[in-house]
Amino acid sequence: MPTMLPTEFAGVPVDGYGPGFFRVGGVVHHGRVIVHAEGVHAWGGLEDRAALLALAGRVDVLFLGMGADIAFLPRALTAAVEEAGVMVEPMNSPSAARTYNVTLSEARRVACALVPL
Repeated sequence: MPTMLPTEFAGVPVDGYGPGFFRVGGVVHHGRVIVHAEGVHAWGGLEDRAALLALAGRVDVLFLGMGADIAFLPRALTAAVEEAGVMVEPMNSPSAARTYNVTLSEARRVACALVPL
């Protein structure tokens, strides 16, 4: 059974997105971002493994939005994140944002890492 977060720690949804940006909690963020209960942070992309591993113990699922299209993740990255205890689900960024929002509404420990369109 997934770990549930108290409502006050549920985070903010991804409100929208467009070419090069995401709007989270009403604030526009340009470039790649990680969104989770503790806030929104710039992300260096797939090479920034440390930022994804830092989610260990804080989230159970990471929706990884790969931009306009779905792409395969490097096996070593997937293995490292999953060994840290975080399930990784790659998809396109619009799907990752929507799935994050739905899962967030269930007060689950979830994050999304998003590459802009």
